[in-house]
Amino acid sequence: MKQVEQPKISDAEWEVMRVAWSKKEVNSQEIVAVLKDKMDWKPATIKTLIGRLVKKGLLLTKAEGNRYIYFPSVSEADSMISATENLFAHVCSKKIGSTIGTLISEATLTFDDIALLEALIQKKKAEGVEAIECNCIPGQCECQEY
Repeated sequence: MKQVEQPKISDAEWEVMRVAWSKKEVNSQEIVAVLKDKMDWKPATIKTLIGRLVKKGLLLTKAEGNRYIYFPSVSEADSMISATENLFAHVCSKKIGSTIGTLISEATLTFDDIALLEALIQKKKAEGVEAIECNCIPGQCECQEY
């Protein structure tokens, strides 16, 4: 997996970024309109989250009259890769396959999604290995004695 360096996005910030990714360019009132009912957040909370994302450099701004327009500086795809890398960094490398299996079993998938996964599995078969080394320090998992 390629390494994508970017600041971590909290769950709440992720909700704001989803609006920015879908709209491409958005003002704070539009973000508030989308999230206030779904998340039951006050406009001030949403604006705080926007400010945090701007400070992190994940949302960029441009002035338009007396308001700001926000647009993402990172793609949703790159953010998903970063989030996946973060998840796998917290799992014993020997358990990544079963973790992926759990993700697949819990997800609702289209037939196109399933076909994509089948194609990826076929491609991965050529790269398969007999065993994977544990990447944990002693005491972090059941693989190593401590």
